Amino acid sequence: MLSMNKKIKEPHGRETLVAYFGDLFVMKRPLPDCDKDAWLQKQHKTKDIIDEIGALNNPVYNIPKMVFIKDDEYQLLEERAMGEPLNLGLFQSLSPRQRTEIVNGIASFLVDMNELKPVQDEVNHNISVELKMERFGNTIENKMPRWFEVDEIEYMSKLRGEISNFEYVTRAAWSHCDLNPGNILYDKSTSKLSFIDFAEAGYNFIYRDIFSPLNVDLRICRPVYDLYTRLHDKSKYKMPGLRNPELQRIMRYRAMAVLLKRFIKAGDDLRLNPQSDKTIQNNIEKVSFMRELIGALQYIEKQLSK
Repeated sequence: MLSMNKKIKEPHGRETLVAYFGDLFVMKRPLPDCDKDAWLQKQHKTKDIIDEIGALNNPVYNIPKMVFIKDDEYQLLEERAMGEPLNLGLFQSLSPRQRTEIVNGIASFLVDMNELKPVQDEVNHNISVELKMERFGNTIENKMPRWFEVDEIEYMSKLRGEISNFEYVTRAAWSHCDLNPGNILYDKSTSKLSFIDFAEAGYNFIYRDIFSPLNVDLRICRPVYDLYTRLHDKSKYKMPGLRNPELQRIMRYRAMAVLLKRFIKAGDDLRLNPQSDKTIQNNIEKVSFMRELIGALQYIEKQLSK
């Protein structure tokens, strides 16, 4: 019988307490102040999703299994995902072969998720509905003039107008919906890629996972999309090629939307009249971060306009 041998003081997410249960498993319980029944329902939903994608047994990536759920004790046991978060620093430290394997694993996972359930009909979609455009406008008009150069403000104003007017044809597909570097782990010792945290999985517009925060941060939007279009079942839905001008616009604005969400959130945190040293320092850090994002947005615009 395994026993808990190490507790993690920091909660996993906002609702769950995690403890190691031996070397290969983790035990999870709801935090005392969360709705335990809602937590349990979410875990059962997550287990169903994990079982579905795991049943495909695709060898190019790993899905840690949820071993069991004990409803009467509000606890679950699942396999530990070995490795470390797949961030840009880790990715760039790997060999070309390993990076190619990762692109293959990501594209294969995306295709498998999207094809688990029927893909929905085409619709028109505007990216701006995903962004807090009113707050974005407030940052540009009321906050940026305090700390940013005129050309920076003009660039973000131009981008705001372009995003507001950009509409494209897409469709909803079964998706992970939370593909950020923290939810994809890479184990250097086995060259294994693991996908975790399926709590948000559901139907979502198909390009969102393809041009996810993970792929934007790793700068692999093009190769992942290219491989995706070669792997997916073309009889189920069509995807334009990389040279398609409309696809290039979709890729550019979808990637930029990832950074815009971070820019808008940072802008929300700026204080026009900081009163304490802590708030002043927070403003300095936020402005620096937002400047980095502007540079990254300009880089994406240049690279994904070719």
